[in-house]
Amino acid sequence: MNEQANLLESSTKNLWLPFTQMKDYESDPLIIESGEGIILKDISGKEYLDGYSSLWLNVHGHRKKELNEAIIEQLDLIAHSTLLGAANVPAIRLAEKLIEITPENLQRVFYSDSGATSVEIAIKMAYQYWQNKGKQKKKKFVTLTNNYHGDTIGAISIGNVDLFHRVYGSLMFPTIKAPFPLQYRSPYSGEAEVKERALTELRAIFQEHHEEIAAITLEPLIQGAGGMNIMPGGYLKGVEELCREFNILLIVDEVATGFGRTGKMFAIEHEGVQPDIMTVAKGITGGYLPLAATLATEEIYKEFYGEYQEMKTFFHGHSYTGNQLGCAVALANLKIYEKEKLVEQAAKKAEVIKSELAALKRLKHAGDIRQLGLMCGIELVQDKKTGKPFPWETRMGYHSTLEMRKRGMLTRPLGDVIVFMPPLASSDDQIRKMVQIMRDAIEAVTEKEKTVV
Repeated sequence: MNEQANLLESSTKNLWLPFTQMKDYESDPLIIESGEGIILKDISGKEYLDGYSSLWLNVHGHRKKELNEAIIEQLDLIAHSTLLGAANVPAIRLAEKLIEITPENLQRVFYSDSGATSVEIAIKMAYQYWQNKGKQKKKKFVTLTNNYHGDTIGAISIGNVDLFHRVYGSLMFPTIKAPFPLQYRSPYSGEAEVKERALTELRAIFQEHHEEIAAITLEPLIQGAGGMNIMPGGYLKGVEELCREFNILLIVDEVATGFGRTGKMFAIEHEGVQPDIMTVAKGITGGYLPLAATLATEEIYKEFYGEYQEMKTFFHGHSYTGNQLGCAVALANLKIYEKEKLVEQAAKKAEVIKSELAALKRLKHAGDIRQLGLMCGIELVQDKKTGKPFPWETRMGYHSTLEMRKRGMLTRPLGDVIVFMPPLASSDDQIRKMVQIMRDAIEAVTEKEKTVV
């Protein structure tokens, strides 16, 4: 058996892939061997455009010289030492940088290793904050319908994507569900009306439960894994104002939206929002190493500060918290942002994407096309006029992405919503090529009379 065949057999025999039905994988296995720029190459030598930034992570493309060198330089010093009771140089320097580039009220950085863990930290931080203040009744969390914050138990509890989380219902703690503004959209309602109706509903929830609500959690401006749903302008700012009025903490999850994805360094900058707690991950290391951070205000931090006997300590941590390699590459990553003016570039590339996506709107089975910066979702529907979806069993989104793979591009669907989130380093020509592949693949699959399930 040759090496390629051996790897294919071993991958199906030994691995259990995340968010993957392994029976599907066995039918269409894929093993990536290398990458260069925004191109990935599998073990057979076939090349693919990275249309989803290797799950929304990659910024500069693969094998970025400066990032490689930053890791090697740090390796010559030390790879890891614990942050429990002892700081390290890269963690200190990165915290300084994060505080510099995030909203001015965020003054403390708590590290972890993934978006989900950064959210777990935010939940526990908000909960204990009120307990330390003597507000024992403030224990509940408000979440928006279709929110997604990760897959650990706390994160799924404040999430609300039934497809992913319904099986774990008995493990989750109860939350208060508030409607995402999308619920109020209709052909007869404008953005302002949608915003006001959603904020009115949220106000009613806060009015009734504010004495027991610790925080509200949300993804700013655009929901990611929940379907790339976009908030109406002003809604996020309205939520912040309600939080201040009713003394409720605002937790903003910038895991997917942060580091230039929306055309600003962070999505909250679009509306000048100052959260109490903010989570970041994904693009923080340029897509190189697992690292995340939860940023909090000094007001929150000081409620955990005191004598040990007061038992205010935040008893939370991870083995690789503040890992030197991750922090070193994150620092190098942020230097490239400044040097290459990546956020400004992302805003310009978003206009190229907007122009190119216009052609997809003419497809017979392309429904709503949602875009904020370099975050895009293309909805596939059976009937364009009514918005009637395809029967879920046909898996149009899945089969369309398989067709894209055949044509030289990788992405993953969210049900029947195709995700398009290219690396920030993608050229205009590469963007045009990827959109063309999406268009051809969607047309080829949706126009078939029958799709194999």
